[in-house]
Formats: sequence, C-alpha cells, structure tokens
Amino acid sequence: MFDNLLELVKSQAGNAIINNPAIPNEHNDAAVEVASSSIFDTLKNAATSGNIGDVMSMFSGGAGNAASSPLAGIMQNNMVQGLMSKFGLEQGAASNVAGGLLPNVLQSLVHKTNDPNDSSFDLQGILSKVTGGNGGFDIGSLVSNFTGGNNQQQSSGGGIMDSLKGLFGN
Repeated sequence: MFDNLLELVKSQAGNAIINNPAIPNEHNDAAVEVASSSIFDTLKNAATSGNIGDVMSMFSGGAGNAASSPLAGIMQNNMVQGLMSKFGLEQGAASNVAGGLLPNVLQSLVHKTNDPNDSSFDLQGILSKVTGGNGGFDIGSLVSNFTGGNNQQQSSGGGIMDSLKGLFGN
C-alpha cells in the first residue's frame, strides 16, 4: 500500500515538488517520501488512536470532500513540519508545497479507492495496513458498517462500536 501511495504522490508532484525551485531536484524523491509518509502516518495514527471514523468518513465522503476532512488538516501540518525539518524550508514555502500537493493526492486516493475498476487501492487494504492487521479484527464488517452494507453483525445489534472494540482490544 505504501508503495502505491508513493507512486500516487509522485504522479501528482509536478508543480508542488518537481518543478518547485524551493526543493532542489536531487531532493525530489525525498520530498515525495515525506509527503507520502505524512499521509500514511496520519491515517495510521487516526486508526490506532480510536479515530477510525475519521478515516472512514474521509473515504466515504467522495473525492471532492477528502481535502476538507479533519484528517487532511493534520496531514498538511505533518507534511509542512516534515518538509521544514528535512529540507530547511521556510513555513510559507513548505505550506505552499503541501497545499499544492495534498488536495490532489487525497482526491485521487479517494477516487481510486472507490473505483471498482481500479485495484491499486481498496479501503479494506488501507485499513488493514494502517491498523497493522490487528489479529482477528474483521475489517470487512467495519467497512460494511460505514458503507451501508448489510452484514450479520450489524443486524444482530453489534454495530460499529462493537467492531471498534475488536480493533483496539480491551
């Protein structure tokens, strides 16, 4: 999943990173990696700290809404901080990079995740990666709870909170 995310960020990096004089060309790949890590780590931190609902809503709200999700602001801050610390960019320059890149990447990520004809990303795979697989947790049940799928756990009265308990243990 991280390799696919890295490729997605690289494909969107044009003006924000590759053609940006604030980032020397020899650092383009490292800047793409900072951006990818910011996205992945934010998703991972949200999922493992109990904010899986934010992750799910980002992917279920449609590609156009992804950049305005609560997680997008955290991703942007993480990306700005990473670019500033790794490359010594001023905050304004780092913010320009993140602002020029992140909305396009998130829109594309959500679109690809929701496109049945594109297997490069799927929500179950993303959740599995960001939660570390977490034992016997049934990612499919959680996805169904958010996407309106009709599953036995939901109809038996379990619901999303019972699914989340399985994710984070006791």
